[in-house]
Amino acid sequence: MAEKVDVLICGGGSAGLCAGVWLARCGVSFRILEKRAGALETGQADGVQCRTVEIFESFGLAETLLKEAYHAIEVAFWALVTDDSEYGIKRTNYTADTEPGLSHLPHVLLSQARINELLTQEMERAAKGPCIEYGYEVQGLEVDSENVRDLNAYPVTVNASKDGLERVYRAKYVLGSDGAHSVIRKSLGFKMIGDSSDSIWGVMDLYPRTTFPDIRKKCVINSKAGNLMIIPREGDFLVRFYIELKDVVAKDVTLEELHNQARLILEPYTLEVAETVWWSAYAIGQRLADQFHKDYRVFLSGDACHTHSPKAGQGMNVSLQDGYNIGWKLSAVLRRQAVPELLETYVSERQKIAGELIEFDRNWTKLFSSTYRQEHGIAPEEVQKQFRLAGRYTAGQAIHYENSIIVNAELSDSVYATSLTAGMRFPSAQVVRLADARTVQLSSALTTDSRWHVVAFAGYINSENLGRLRKLSIDLGAVVDAFTPSHVDRDTIINPILVLSSKRTEIEQNWIPDTFAPIVSKWKMKSLFKVFVDDEGYNSPHGHAYEKYGIEPTRGALVIVRPDQCMLPLLLPNPDKVLILGQIFPRYALCQISMVL
Repeated sequence: MAEKVDVLICGGGSAGLCAGVWLARCGVSFRILEKRAGALETGQADGVQCRTVEIFESFGLAETLLKEAYHAIEVAFWALVTDDSEYGIKRTNYTADTEPGLSHLPHVLLSQARINELLTQEMERAAKGPCIEYGYEVQGLEVDSENVRDLNAYPVTVNASKDGLERVYRAKYVLGSDGAHSVIRKSLGFKMIGDSSDSIWGVMDLYPRTTFPDIRKKCVINSKAGNLMIIPREGDFLVRFYIELKDVVAKDVTLEELHNQARLILEPYTLEVAETVWWSAYAIGQRLADQFHKDYRVFLSGDACHTHSPKAGQGMNVSLQDGYNIGWKLSAVLRRQAVPELLETYVSERQKIAGELIEFDRNWTKLFSSTYRQEHGIAPEEVQKQFRLAGRYTAGQAIHYENSIIVNAELSDSVYATSLTAGMRFPSAQVVRLADARTVQLSSALTTDSRWHVVAFAGYINSENLGRLRKLSIDLGAVVDAFTPSHVDRDTIINPILVLSSKRTEIEQNWIPDTFAPIVSKWKMKSLFKVFVDDEGYNSPHGHAYEKYGIEPTRGALVIVRPDQCMLPLLLPNPDKVLILGQIFPRYALCQISMVL
């Protein structure tokens, strides 16, 4: 007999686990099938880019991540010595690993096994029990296309086996996160388009005893013997080497060859390998699935739909962000808070990002190829320049979603928030919470719990000009009430947040209108944690949030932020503009509408 489940996730990698955290938090029925006998233990990805750390922060997991991970602060560039009196390599430059001010969180390094463990623990905490069934090999999948429009139907059938025993699942939705050799993709007849290059690289995690001085820095090394990237890992001693190999076949590479090549590249510095804990060799290739969905009931994510080289540190990060994108959308549709068309935006948004990633990786890989640089006369200085220029992309902060039912640039008056862009993630800034004078990042108010956030920058207020704020509260409150059932807390669907430019000590709590201090919880108490001021704290300098966002305090702005922290339009907070919210949210909400403005 088939087991029914709302969402079946095939593959327990980054994309599937991240989507699973969303589903668990939203109370959606789901299962994850993982072909491994147990959790990932070692190897694979290690770079956790700034945007991914921000996602972990939204899940409440950043503290553990930042404590355990290695923080990548600086990059050292090394190149071939050209002076005839010397030989080997020399340091040519330093640069910041991440552009200063790009994010309030750093780029860090931590084993993918530990990343997966953190996500799994949070998922199972929220679900109150195990969510992953290990040792299950997915055999195939069928979609009953005649019933895909029936929201109550289970039109997807998945066959799996474990230890020779067959099992059948029927699901409303399936997420194929089962890697580069995806059975889900193959069952649908989808193809990976692209090719492999002749460039072969080896990778190993090792404990090195070496005289090389920058072993605890991220390094890009170009030598006569080839190229090497050094990535320090968590703890004080573990390091990852990415090594360019020439005139070899990936499957024939040995660990001894990797050790010898690393020694040659690092000359005149010495290298002795105390232990190698994981290694592999691979041919660089870039491939993209020709389709990302079947009837918007089966979706591909992660390596199942895009594969590329690992040196830019994008694989785990982009895959995890696939799961972050679709997780909240599946939850919203299954909870009848959104129209099914919302799921179409997963395909339009993430397929575009995957295509951009493949193109970026092609160009990025060329920069690390000795042969390509020699043929095109690319000097080490050009490599350093391109590394810096690509920093915003590799940090995960260049993602820009185009217009859809949940991004509307036409309604965005960007002149009122000149540093913000509809379709991009809402960056954090330091502010001070009015209720308790605590200095916090504004992103802490944008919790990952499926709510939409409306951040009102109402500028300067005092006892004489409260009328403007009260008018904003009335109009915004009407929109909030239109989408919120009467039996739940007023901030359940839309989370209003207020940021003022007045000095904190000049504002009284009783000036704050009810929309920004709603009655919530089983105790029916006012929420006092939705109001912030752009001011200095007792032990912290001024955050200059209005300046960072490009908002003039005398005009203000209203920013709508999706559950995944992506911005919709940026609106001037006057009565006419606030009422536009009543035009935006009906395109998203379905069953929660009690009235439409």
